[in-house]
Amino acid sequence: MEEQPGLSDQYRTASPWPVFVALGLALSEVGVFVGLFPVAVFGLILFGGSVAGILTESGYASRPWPTLVGVGAVLALIAALISLWQIPTSEYYLANIDDNILLSRMVAVAVAGVVMTAMGGVGSLLEKSAV
Repeated sequence: MEEQPGLSDQYRTASPWPVFVALGLALSEVGVFVGLFPVAVFGLILFGGSVAGILTESGYASRPWPTLVGVGAVLALIAALISLWQIPTSEYYLANIDDNILLSRMVAVAVAGVVMTAMGGVGSLLEKSAV
C-alpha cells in the first residue's frame, strides 16, 4: 500500500509562480499609487513575467515570450490611452507638465510595458538562435 496515494515523484505539488504574481502586483500597486517609479516598473515587470511563466507552466502557452510581449503591449497601450484621455492639450497643462502626477505614473506603466515587450522579443530571438 502506498503512503501517499495519488501522488507521484514526477509531479510537483506546488508552483512558485503565484507568490511572484502576488509580489509583482503588490509592488506595482505601491509603486504606481505612491509614485515610486523604479518600484512601479519592477513590480509590473515581475507581474507580467510571472503571468507569462504561470501560463507556460500550466500548458496554456508553449513559450513565455509571446505572452510577455502581449502583456507588455497591453500595458503600454493602456498607459497611452489613459494619458491621452486624461491630459488636456491646453498650453497651460503642457507648460506645467511637471505638475501632472497622473502622467508620471502612466510613464512608469508605459516604460514597464515597453521593457516587457523588448524582453519578450529578445528572448524569442535568442531562443530561436540558441544551439
